[in-house]
Amino acid sequence: MSTPRRWVNNTQPQTLQIAVILLYVNAVFLALFGYLGAVFPLGLILIVGQATGAYGIANEHKWGYVLGVSMAALPLVLIFATGGLIFGGFLLGIMLQVALLALLLHPLSRQYQRIWFK
Repeated sequence: MSTPRRWVNNTQPQTLQIAVILLYVNAVFLALFGYLGAVFPLGLILIVGQATGAYGIANEHKWGYVLGVSMAALPLVLIFATGGLIFGGFLLGIMLQVALLALLLHPLSRQYQRIWFK
């Protein structure tokens, strides 16, 4: 009998559930609002990476957690590396990325993934 695949896992801690939803929402907003067109290869990597990471976390895969954390941190690294904070980095977007990263790195999330993820 195979394990059912999920988009969101309601048995996970609330921190991981919210992080999964935020990863999906980020991927959709990046696709809808043109980040894909601005920097095509990087935008595509972020969109696919965030959606894939969210799916991996929902299905309790360690690679999904690592990918999700990486895709949550990458936009922040890019914003600060390019001086985007000075040149019009959107404060709300930065706050959401920080919140997403905080949810994924929260002790409850880290403990759950360490124990239950395969």
